[in-house]
Amino acid sequence: MSKKAHADPVFVVVDTPRGSRNKFKFDPERQSFRLAKVLPAGMSFPYDFGYIPGTVAADGDPLDVLVLMDAPAFCGCGVECRLVGVLEAQQRENGRSIRNDRLIGVANAARDYGDLQALEGLNSHLLEEIEQFFVSYNAAEGKRFRILARKGPSAARKLLREARTS
Repeated sequence: MSKKAHADPVFVVVDTPRGSRNKFKFDPERQSFRLAKVLPAGMSFPYDFGYIPGTVAADGDPLDVLVLMDAPAFCGCGVECRLVGVLEAQQRENGRSIRNDRLIGVANAARDYGDLQALEGLNSHLLEEIEQFFVSYNAAEGKRFRILARKGPSAARKLLREARTS
């Protein structure tokens, strides 16, 4: 991996490990992670899922990040990543539409994805499966989730800049 690949690292806190049916969420009031929901049988997170502390997205939560790396981390683990893109998305729930974008990052320590610099470099079938996971994940809760666009690292970094609170 080149030194350039590690430019502008982003610190992501994993709340849900790859392969988990359990969705965890950080509870600031209790200063701990809690079980938020359990996914239906046969459904699990395709990669580690987490958030960027010190950000607020359009949905009021910290920015969401799907972290591509070789093996699952654990709930609460901090992972330095580089952003390779964003899935811009709209979520509809209770008659209300909100943006609920998903950043895609690569762990700086990743071997399998070490050379990936942008979403275009990801296998198109894998990217479609990731998108379908988010659609199905939300549908299981009665929410409509629609991918609006796939964008690269510069759009992901712009979204991050706009969401920074500290």
